[in-house]
Amino acid sequence: MTATLNVIFGPCGAGKTTYAHAFARREKAVAFILDDWMARMFAPDMPEPLQYDWMLERVARCEAQIWSVAAGTIAAGTSVILDIGLMRIADRARVREIAEATGLPLQFHFVDAPQEVRRARVSSRNVVRGESFAIEVTPDLFEFIEGVYEPPEPAELTGAVLSLSD
Repeated sequence: MTATLNVIFGPCGAGKTTYAHAFARREKAVAFILDDWMARMFAPDMPEPLQYDWMLERVARCEAQIWSVAAGTIAAGTSVILDIGLMRIADRARVREIAEATGLPLQFHFVDAPQEVRRARVSSRNVVRGESFAIEVTPDLFEFIEGVYEPPEPAELTGAVLSLSD
């Protein structure tokens, strides 16, 4: 069986990280969760209030390292799962271009839920701080992410694995 690059995307609170962890256990794949990397590497140094440029620079660093380790993991024959945000159509297109340029077998997974469900999940996750918790998503941050998120175009969903929850 060929190692595959599995890419999870969807809006904030949809259940992407929960899906990624379950998928990794089931398929014996390695999950790379951007929020975990950001929390472990940069949370202690995070400015208050959070500065967008500060965050984007560190996201780019984490993504570069994730891609490097993921490529090595795939080359060793193990599938990987990327949960790295991909809130915008251009972000997802960039991942598709990287996979095509490097010959990586790619499978997108779209995870979604109604906005009121996602908002409640994020609020609960901030309190419970279970397996999928990495950073606190305040109501203001949730609204900010909602403003950045671009739902997939129909063509993006062709061949994608869909996971819709309520």
